[in-house]
Amino acid sequence: MPNSALVLLGRILLSIIFILAGFGKLTGIAGTAQYFAGYGLPMPTVTAVVVGLVEFFGGLAVLIGFQTRIAAILLAIFSVAAALVAHTNWADMMQLINFQKNLAMAGGLLVLAAFGPGAYSVDGRRA
Repeated sequence: MPNSALVLLGRILLSIIFILAGFGKLTGIAGTAQYFAGYGLPMPTVTAVVVGLVEFFGGLAVLIGFQTRIAAILLAIFSVAAALVAHTNWADMMQLINFQKNLAMAGGLLVLAAFGPGAYSVDGRRA
């Protein structure tokens, strides 16, 4: 089962950024809403809550391997959308790097969606 161990490690590494970012948004709604308002996003408080929930629970789903394909596709779409909304000022090298990071995460998530969560997952146990 060495491949399953690698998939588990990949899921852990992919999920960390989403879990921590979602938790941060959910525990700092006011600041997140203000940040989102600066990008002109509609209903920034509602958007902050929805984004926080998607990141946090999507990350947890990937971590434990529950409904992994759905969570991975949702987070891949979210990652590309976030890149297009918040990271298009490519004159700023950090924004270009963040844009590329989001695309790389989306790619990893799509691979996870295509090949599944491996044996060490809730989905693997249920199969």
